[in-house]
Amino acid sequence: MGRENHALMTGLFLIALITASIAIIFWIGAINKERNHYVISTQASVSGLNPESTVFYRGIEVGKVLKIGFDPTDSSTILVPIEVDKSIVLTKGVFATLRLKGVTGLTQIQLEDSGTIHEELVPGDDPALRIPLVPSMTDRLMDSGEDLLRKADHLMVRLSVLLNDENEKNISGILSNLKVLSDKLADLQKNVDKALIGIPALTKDARGTLKNIDGLTSDLKGLTKEVNNLGLKAGKLVESGTTAADTLTQSTVPKLNKLLTELQATTQQIKRVATMLENNPQELLLGPDQRDRGPGEPGYKDKQ
Repeated sequence: MGRENHALMTGLFLIALITASIAIIFWIGAINKERNHYVISTQASVSGLNPESTVFYRGIEVGKVLKIGFDPTDSSTILVPIEVDKSIVLTKGVFATLRLKGVTGLTQIQLEDSGTIHEELVPGDDPALRIPLVPSMTDRLMDSGEDLLRKADHLMVRLSVLLNDENEKNISGILSNLKVLSDKLADLQKNVDKALIGIPALTKDARGTLKNIDGLTSDLKGLTKEVNNLGLKAGKLVESGTTAADTLTQSTVPKLNKLLTELQATTQQIKRVATMLENNPQELLLGPDQRDRGPGEPGYKDKQ
C-alpha cells in the first residue's frame, strides 16, 4: 500500500507541475504580447468561424477570435470580439471579411483598410466603433449563383424556342438566300468591271466626235470670213470700172464659186451633225456610224 500511495502522489505532483508550467507560459506570453480588443458586427452568416480562429490584417497574422455571439439588444446582429496586437494601429476605414482556411470549410477573419479614413479606431465595445463584416468575393459569387442559374435557365428556354424545327428551316432558307445573293453580287461586280474597262474607249470616241464638230465650226468661221473679204473686194472692183469687172469675172468669181461650194458642203456637214445629235444623241459618246460618205463629203471614196 505504501508504494502505491507514493506512486499516486508522484503522478499527481507531475500533473500539477505540468499544468502550472503551461499556465505560467501562457501568462508570460500574454504579458509580453499585449493586445487590443475590437468587436466585429454583421447580420450575415458566419458559418465556419470559431473561437480561436486566426485574425489577419492585410495577409499577416495579428490576432485571434475570442468568441462569437448575438447582440443582446438585437438578435439579428452577430458580434465577434477579437484581439489584435497592440502594435497594429487600425483606422476607422477598416473592414472585415471571412477568409476560407484551405479545404476544411473553416473560416478566418481578414481585416482590410479602405484607405479613405485616416482617423485611428479606438479599441472597445462601443457600437459606434464596431468593425463591419462585409461579404467577400466568394460570398458575393455564392449569393449571385441562384440569380445566375435562373438567368441561364431563362436563356436556355429562349434558345430552345428560337431553335425549334420551323425556325431552323427558316434560318437555313435565309442562309441559302444570302449565298445566292452573294453569288449574284459577285457576277454583278464582274460585269461592272467589264463596263469600266470599255469606258476609256467610249470617252476617246466622244472626244473625237467633239473634235470633228470643233473643226467644222472653225472651217465655217473661216469660210464666212473669206466670203466677207471677197464681198468687200467685189464692191471695190465694181467701182473701179471695166478693168475691175474683167478681173472679177476672170479671177474672183471662180474663187467665190469655189468658196460657196465649200460653204455648202460644210453647212451640210453641220446640218448632218445636228440631225445626228437630235435623233441619236448617244453617238456623241459612241461615235458616228460608219456609213458610206456621199459625193462632196470628206472621206468619200468612189467605188470602182
